[in-house]
Amino acid sequence: MSSSSVRDAPGGTSPVPGGPVRGRRGASSSPPAARPSSAASPASPIALTGRGGAVVIFGAGVVCGLLSRWLGVPLLAGAGFAIGCALAAFATRPADLLTLVVSPPLVFFAATFAVEFATTLGNGSLVRGVTVGVLTALAATAPWLFFGTVLTVVICLSRGLMTNVRELQDKLAGVRLFEKEENENPVRWDESPTTTQERRPHHGEVD
Repeated sequence: MSSSSVRDAPGGTSPVPGGPVRGRRGASSSPPAARPSSAASPASPIALTGRGGAVVIFGAGVVCGLLSRWLGVPLLAGAGFAIGCALAAFATRPADLLTLVVSPPLVFFAATFAVEFATTLGNGSLVRGVTVGVLTALAATAPWLFFGTVLTVVICLSRGLMTNVRELQDKLAGVRLFEKEENENPVRWDESPTTTQERRPHHGEVD
């Protein structure tokens, strides 16, 4: 049988046992078609850094603080701060939860200062007005500061805050161990091998 009849065999198989199979080799060498994934990967949720979470708390505190002044609803300032703390705690990535936990008190003070500065600007003495306004606002909204801080800690604990604490402890322990090893032998001898050999008496020498 000629080679042309072998190439034109139906089904890509050889009519003679042991003959060359060109069609089957070509079919096997072709890559299989990609199967469509049965379930698409879910979209990753919004993950903020520790600084991004602090910005969320600051923005919520400033906006709600200004609205509370303009609308005459003092409760809105503290409630907005607590809502910002909850949103930041849920949206911050797990690696930065430790940074977020320690930020609410400082962010609360910064937001209160910004609100008082914006509302006091152009109304008499700026320094006196801002100082009195900040102290009054802190005294009035102190329970909300405590509530927002506790809420942040509780949410971050449920999202793996203790893992970050343990990692920080391991890093500090490693740094202390390294410093201890460095301080164990502060004196180092700078003696070359040749100097040590010169000090040793030779076998042929007699004292």
